Amino acid sequence: MQKLRFSWLIWVLAAVIVGAVLLRLFVLQPYAISSNSMEPTLAPGDKIIVNRLAYQYGTPSRGDIVVFAYPKDTSRTFVKRVIALEGETIELKGNQVFINGALIQEPYLKAGDYPPFEPETIPAENVFVLGDNRRESGDSREWGVLPRSYIIGKAWLIYSPLQRIKFLW
Repeated sequence: MQKLRFSWLIWVLAAVIVGAVLLRLFVLQPYAISSNSMEPTLAPGDKIIVNRLAYQYGTPSRGDIVVFAYPKDTSRTFVKRVIALEGETIELKGNQVFINGALIQEPYLKAGDYPPFEPETIPAENVFVLGDNRRESGDSREWGVLPRSYIIGKAWLIYSPLQRIKFLW
């Protein structure tokens, strides 16, 4: 009887380990934040978990924080916030963002001045991304719209350091 329990314990343990490995490989991926472009939401040294399946059957929404392959060098990854979606026209003026002529609220922004950006309509299958720290962010203002196919996943959780643990949705 004890041998049977031990056998079941081994099988359960093996299933948990395989499940954790598969989850890590295909669904949840850790990333470390190295720049201040997303402050105050994400700070250098923060470690985040990214859901790689978030957009397999859906599309990004305004406000989502995404990890993506940098369009100018796809071996690098960046983290930014989705601001405008395909078909929308974005304009930045007076340190504010307007989508289709309407001001959007951005309570996550780090205060500071940033240059205006002339109106641009986002083509199909693309999004426009910006850092929360607009003065220190290389983003769609600099290198253009982001093809949705470059998005790796949606930032889900800050898990380190311990005092900054929080969900990012």
